[in-house]
Amino acid sequence: MIMYTVLGVLAFVAAVLVLRTFKVVKEYERGVKFMLGKFVAVLEPGLRTVIPFIQSWERVDMRVKAVDLPRQESITRDNVTVEVDAVIYYRVRDAKKAILEVEEYSYAVEQLAQTTMRNIVGEVDLDALLAERERISRQIREIIDEATDPWGIEVQSVELKDIILAENMKRVIARQAEAERERRAVTIQAEGELEAAQNMADAANTLNDEEGALHLRTLQTLNSLSSDDSNTVIFAVPAEALRALEGIGADDGAASPDDASSVSAPASSVGAPE
Repeated sequence: MIMYTVLGVLAFVAAVLVLRTFKVVKEYERGVKFMLGKFVAVLEPGLRTVIPFIQSWERVDMRVKAVDLPRQESITRDNVTVEVDAVIYYRVRDAKKAILEVEEYSYAVEQLAQTTMRNIVGEVDLDALLAERERISRQIREIIDEATDPWGIEVQSVELKDIILAENMKRVIARQAEAERERRAVTIQAEGELEAAQNMADAANTLNDEEGALHLRTLQTLNSLSSDDSNTVIFAVPAEALRALEGIGADDGAASPDDASSVSAPASSVGAPE
């Protein structure tokens, strides 16, 4: 009876040991196997054996991990205090190195990312931090990726999610942006006035260069004004036009004295008082 009991216990223990010997490694995992504390092999996906009490193993997830970094407070190169939110995407490239070269690789990557982000933010001005976010993210990623390469880690991306400023600094930036918009508006207006003045100067030069162009322009203006009967127009006749009329009158007087006297009579009557 005692023998059967012992055999039953041994059979149960053997069954447990056999069950514990077989390990399932999933497709997105790798296993780092040790024998008596010494590295033996990297277990690929599938059903694998690990002898209890003699061998052990560590399971490593090879998928990309997204780590939301805690908000970091830093001071930019121009002494502005900012808080930066970021997320880092990385994956284990070499399972053996991730287990053997660093303790808790996920914690190590997170701490390295935080310190690197603070250092890079402290090396740039606020304007560069706000305007060149993509370049700064890429620079942070390159530094972290190089530092974690001996750990078998590949950093795929670092994204700056948000840059938080103090309220007084937000007001300063808003005033600066408003001043910049006003400056641009004044510049555009000045450029428009300069272009208009240049066009007017070109037109004046053209009218002066072309004989009769000024007179033609004057007649066109008078014609457009006379189209509306409600307009009262006071204008000055150019001296050239008066001299032309005088010449015409002189020619007519020489040809017919009677016509000249008939023309001069109404002129004198216009100037005489009633």
